[in-house]
Amino acid sequence: MCIGMTTQHTAVRTLILTGKQVRKLLDMKDVLGAVEDAFRHKGLGKVQMPPKMYLFYQKFDGDLRTMPSYVEDMDVSAVKIVNVHPQNQKTYGMRTVMAVLVLVNPHTGAPLAFMDATHITDMRTGGASAVASKYLARPGPKVLGIIGAGNQARTQMLALITQYGQFDEVKLYDMYPDKTKAMVREFRRKYKGMVGKIRAAKDAEDAVRSSDIIVTCTSSRAPIVMDGWVKDGAHINCIGADAPGKQEVDPKVLKKALLVIDDWEQASHSGEINVPLAKGELAREDVNAEIGEVVAGLKPGRQNDEQISVFCSTGLAIQDCLTAKIVYDHAQAQKVGRSMQIVL
Repeated sequence: MCIGMTTQHTAVRTLILTGKQVRKLLDMKDVLGAVEDAFRHKGLGKVQMPPKMYLFYQKFDGDLRTMPSYVEDMDVSAVKIVNVHPQNQKTYGMRTVMAVLVLVNPHTGAPLAFMDATHITDMRTGGASAVASKYLARPGPKVLGIIGAGNQARTQMLALITQYGQFDEVKLYDMYPDKTKAMVREFRRKYKGMVGKIRAAKDAEDAVRSSDIIVTCTSSRAPIVMDGWVKDGAHINCIGADAPGKQEVDPKVLKKALLVIDDWEQASHSGEINVPLAKGELAREDVNAEIGEVVAGLKPGRQNDEQISVFCSTGLAIQDCLTAKIVYDHAQAQKVGRSMQIVL
């Protein structure tokens, strides 16, 4: 009889990556490829991705979301935890959105890496707009309008300039003029030679009118892009509506547009379409496709130059998953980060 026998287990080591390290390891060109792959795999039905699960901290005006995913034929899996607290900057001097991510080995369930995912979230969200614009916007857009001058405006701009290389004009508007002016100065320094003119728009209408691509990245709960402002052939990337009750675009625009979402369950619950759906101003039949179906070639994108197109982005866990895998692979190759035995 053997007493006290123990089984020897292989040590599980997890790579720890800080936000600064992630930022240095991630390039927008790589992100665009990862996001396009994520959309395509979803369109082909090769992913597991339950809808985001929310915790609402109502007395603190914030929420927390968990986002698990598995891209099956690539064997990449991850879980992201991300918050949205709009009062953070003003009250605590902290970011509105912060995130961490665990990259999981699907063969064993072991945690491969634990990393800051705040920059990943920013980058893949910008990347989603650029990929959607590739399939839905008219070729060769000249004028870009961005509403909202927070952190997301930076990666929206970076992603779109990476996608297209140049613009004749970029117009930026935020309800806080100082933020608008500061970001205009930043963009002028960063994109000198790539954009002919970068200016502060006098209001949301000015940002929208004449723009070929419009990006909304605010926390608005009422439409700020109105029907009649959007020119024929324009494309809109709706980024800010990511929780129930949020909306940025007049439902009349959605009703007449080529309307493409990223995921029905998420979009109907918390995306740009959630409010007009609840009010009966929009029906499921008004949604033309999910972006993954368009990228995979299962459904058509833009049909003509006069068509207005809208992409409603809620953010997919598979985007984080494949972007995080890029970070992990680069970290391994460059020997960045600290490997630790967290799990016994």
